[in-house]
Amino acid sequence: MNYQNNLEFAQQLDAEDELKQYRDSFFIPQHNSQNAVYLCGNSLGLQPKSAGSYIQQQLRNWQQHAVEGWFQGDEPWLSYHKALLNPLAGLLGAQPAEITIMNSLTVNLHLLMVSFYKPAGKRIKILMEAGAFPSDQYAVESQVKFHGLDPVDSIIEIFPREGEVTLRTEDILSKIAENAEEIALVLFSGINYYTGQLFNMPAIANAAHEAGAYVGFDLAHAAGNVELQLHNWGADFASWCSYKYMNSGPGGISGIFVHEKHFNDDSLDRFAGWWGYRRDKQFLMAQGFEPEVGAQGWNVSTSPIILMAMHKASLDIFEQAGGIKLLRAKGDMLTGYLEFLIKEINLKHGEDLFTIITPSNQSERGSQLSVVCKYRAKETFNYLADNGVIGDWREPDVIRMSPVPLYNTFADVYKAAATLAQSVIDLK
Repeated sequence: MNYQNNLEFAQQLDAEDELKQYRDSFFIPQHNSQNAVYLCGNSLGLQPKSAGSYIQQQLRNWQQHAVEGWFQGDEPWLSYHKALLNPLAGLLGAQPAEITIMNSLTVNLHLLMVSFYKPAGKRIKILMEAGAFPSDQYAVESQVKFHGLDPVDSIIEIFPREGEVTLRTEDILSKIAENAEEIALVLFSGINYYTGQLFNMPAIANAAHEAGAYVGFDLAHAAGNVELQLHNWGADFASWCSYKYMNSGPGGISGIFVHEKHFNDDSLDRFAGWWGYRRDKQFLMAQGFEPEVGAQGWNVSTSPIILMAMHKASLDIFEQAGGIKLLRAKGDMLTGYLEFLIKEINLKHGEDLFTIITPSNQSERGSQLSVVCKYRAKETFNYLADNGVIGDWREPDVIRMSPVPLYNTFADVYKAAATLAQSVIDLK
């Protein structure tokens, strides 16, 4: 694509965009009585306009049926989750039976590590990227301590090479191979939250299995953002949140993936609950846990229907839009345009005022650019916000901007870059 640095070009791309109608499916935050430029879907996606009606429907079911809502009405709650499985399977590259919807992301990582982190003998270590989101770091550290191990000895973190910001795939694979006899689990982000780097998950999964370890992925910044093929990649497990690129509300429901190869593995431990009991015998209330077949056997607690309704409102839009492949193509164009415009600012001023630390290769990133500001970084971020451009701040000097294909436009991207360019002048 030969991008141009003018609003008319951006508006022409918007006119040609086959997904442009879906912007109207979301509420856009207002700034001075106009639509803000919202580039923070990597932190919290926008609210679908349909979310309120989906919630109201379930409130009516509660009002009309009370406890019988689990069994009666157009959408009985006992099976409500099933309507979410096929859309999620398409986004995740999974079989519907390999998915269940439950809890929040970090809770799910803990529950999954009960099954897939089983230190024994020399094989006690967890390998992960350095600079993973703090929740992942804390979860891994506490899991290691729970087994009576020292995190210093039991966690292997992979750092970028000196002078580099992102990880090289060959270094990840080499580190796995070097520690093959000691690794019990490889736990990686799909996309690093800080740099926006999309990791080579199939290569990581293959290397982990060759080393004799389990492999799992935190897909917080990947689900609903990039194409995934969890089943074909052979990942043992994964979890994600739904409130970022999947627009399912603050603190929205999470989910897990467990590969079908583990469905009949009785050696896997798990923390059990009644909601994970086999459905054909669930109401017999018998002692002795017998898990439901598939990922649903990892469920613990009752489905939170209101959260699921919010999730369904967004997933239905993904379905209407034709799925992740089309969205990924537009996301690449939006992000590529933003990259082009930021580089134009640098060229105009003859120095790298803004350094993009997210990989330039589209296959190594999703819809996110992490931008290091050379001068007055926090003031620049505040300037953007004061002028209606909503991004995301990360200490000490990074602004994350994430154009989301379901609701962002090329004009949004142009206006964001134009505001960034103006900040250079106004903040001198």
